[in-house]
Amino acid sequence: MSGNTHTDVLLAGAFAAFTVDLLVYPLDTLKTRFQSPDYKKIYYNSSKTAINKRLLFAGLYQGVGSIILITIPSSGAFFTAYEAVKSGLIKANPTLSGSSSPLIPQPFIHSAASSIAELVSCFILTPAEVLKQNAQMMRKPAGGSSSNASTVFQPSATLQTLRKFKRPSQLWRGYTALAARNLPFTAMQFPMFEHLKTTIKQYRKDKGTFTGTLGETAMITAISAGSAGSVAAVITTPVDVVKTRIMLSAAGETSEKAAMEEVDKSRKQGRSLKDLAEKTGGLKKSGFVVAQEVYRDSGMRGLFRGGTLRAAWTALGSGLYLGVYESGRVWLGERRGNTTEDLS
Repeated sequence: MSGNTHTDVLLAGAFAAFTVDLLVYPLDTLKTRFQSPDYKKIYYNSSKTAINKRLLFAGLYQGVGSIILITIPSSGAFFTAYEAVKSGLIKANPTLSGSSSPLIPQPFIHSAASSIAELVSCFILTPAEVLKQNAQMMRKPAGGSSSNASTVFQPSATLQTLRKFKRPSQLWRGYTALAARNLPFTAMQFPMFEHLKTTIKQYRKDKGTFTGTLGETAMITAISAGSAGSVAAVITTPVDVVKTRIMLSAAGETSEKAAMEEVDKSRKQGRSLKDLAEKTGGLKKSGFVVAQEVYRDSGMRGLFRGGTLRAAWTALGSGLYLGVYESGRVWLGERRGNTTEDLS
């Protein structure tokens, strides 16, 4: 992070998050709907063996407010932690005796730094991610006119979703799943990204075409990040499917104690457990159990559902995200007289 202050990193990361969220949010909504357990019931017309495009593409920006508000501080926290940990590990990394090579290879440094930063970011991001994914699945009442006063003054999808949560702890349901997806994702993406960025920059220097301009920095970063992100996205799709299922079920989940009380109450009232399950939404399920259910229902295809779309939007999102972040960081550093090389 040489040449940059923590404020530079925080501002660059926040601006990058805001820009990318607005651009790729519709693709993220589509991915959530493809991966949801209600995909076939809501968005797929089995009689015509075709996707119900009217429902699938409706309200693609539902829930965007919560994610924009939270991803700004979460991404700023991620990049601040990433740059600080990476810089600290590089400085503390001893060199091999009789050699200038570091004891710990750079990819391991980048993986460790990104993993630590991700744990910090995920804690801030989880509530917004839970609200976002549930809001993305919300369906507006059919047959209503857009000019109808009740429709005009209807609360946003985010606020309607928030009302479904009875306990604040439900908003953090899925933190483990989010971290389990993001840790391997960033651990794979950032070493590939840093390697590609260095390789492309060195190749252009060897060819004599490297200019060091802000535009070139953004382009090299975007290509490197997009390529690395798409590969990591495909590999981690099964964990993403599980995370989506867990977060979509968060609003209807009850604790084990509360569930047992409901069971006893239902038995005394002569109600069936089937009616109870439909009403309450069931118990919490572990990621492993959710993965087993997806596999039983749809096989490996179900675990990789949305993988192509996830790879596409991750390539676009990561390219823009890190491209905007890197160019913003460099621009802020250059304003104080630092060179591009000082900021690498």
